[in-house]
Amino acid sequence: MSRPARGFAALAALLLALATVAGALAAHTLSQRLAIDQLDVLQTAVRYQFFHALGLFGVALLLDRVPDRMPARLVRAAAWLLGVGIVLFSGSLYVLVAGLSGTAGTVVGVLTPVGGVCLIVAWLLVAFALLRAHRSI
Repeated sequence: MSRPARGFAALAALLLALATVAGALAAHTLSQRLAIDQLDVLQTAVRYQFFHALGLFGVALLLDRVPDRMPARLVRAAAWLLGVGIVLFSGSLYVLVAGLSGTAGTVVGVLTPVGGVCLIVAWLLVAFALLRAHRSI
């Protein structure tokens, strides 16, 4: 596995481990302490982190096997955007649920949609790279 692909795969594995921890805490410890709406936000954060970290793992595998005619820079950019998007989207939701945002709540709240946009753009880049590779073969 190439160094960039290995790095993104390792990041995906770390994010999956953290999502597992967050999900376990939500189910076994925090479910009795959080309000229903906070628990819903936490579950959304965990779910998005799981799905997109799995996707990042897949993109890392794709990056390692990029056909000659596929624009590898688009796949690398998508991997970066997935990593950043997961941290911004799920991370900001974790901070909001934990109540750590304080007066910075507005800033943290803005990070959630920015993270969501990063995730959307990442998947569009992957689709574009795949379609471009297909067209040029």
